[in-house]
Amino acid sequence: MSDAKFPKGATMVFGATGGIGKIVAAEFARAGSDVAVMYRSKEDLSKTVASEIEASGQKATCHQCDVTDINGLKAAIDDAIKAHDRIHTMVWGAGPLVEQVLIEESSREQWRKAIDVEVHGFYDASTNLINHMRDNGGGSFVHLGSAGDLAFPPKDFLSVSPKAANESLVRGIAREEGVNNIRANSVLVGVIEAGMFLELTKQGVFDENWVTEVQKNLALKRWGQPEEVAQAAIFLASNQAQYVTGQQISVAGGYGL
Repeated sequence: MSDAKFPKGATMVFGATGGIGKIVAAEFARAGSDVAVMYRSKEDLSKTVASEIEASGQKATCHQCDVTDINGLKAAIDDAIKAHDRIHTMVWGAGPLVEQVLIEESSREQWRKAIDVEVHGFYDASTNLINHMRDNGGGSFVHLGSAGDLAFPPKDFLSVSPKAANESLVRGIAREEGVNNIRANSVLVGVIEAGMFLELTKQGVFDENWVTEVQKNLALKRWGQPEEVAQAAIFLASNQAQYVTGQQISVAGGYGL
């Protein structure tokens, strides 16, 4: 086994300007990986994330794309490959702010948006990288999924259901591409004190009663931190996990036990 933390090349982080994604990108850099910062609309923040990565001594590039635009997505991936020569890992953390709504009260438009971004986006991104990884001796996919895969949280189906579809895609990639030294794994993300959770709390969606009920289901009576998600993703992408594929690591404080 190589002494290096990662294979040669860069980590491609989708959703790298989100509350969790920007920490994931920064932590991969601290662990020794160059980073391709993939973002949809927050150009200024993407440059800030890249600057912080460069300050840590790693190379960083920014690539704008809407993951629902297949041509733009492919162009952004090609640009990142050109900039870094090799992508050793794709971290999928793209996704919109998810409305909390009961299934019966949801709209078809909400459902289609969730599927287009989370499922079609992940499918298109991964299928556009598999051949590149095959040609470069392998690679890994790390999907940032939902702890709702363990125990379904009411009103969160617009996040949990699309990510559950991706869990099957992850297992499929792991099964089919292992022969090409390509691995695929998931981090099941619980309530993390960043990003969507903070925004929906600010909007009053998550009130005191919600907090009380959710914490009843936690073994560890606190919210998680984005750095904890990042460390699980780093392990799965690293050379330390060369014999790990098709697996899930839950970073959710024991939710679902």
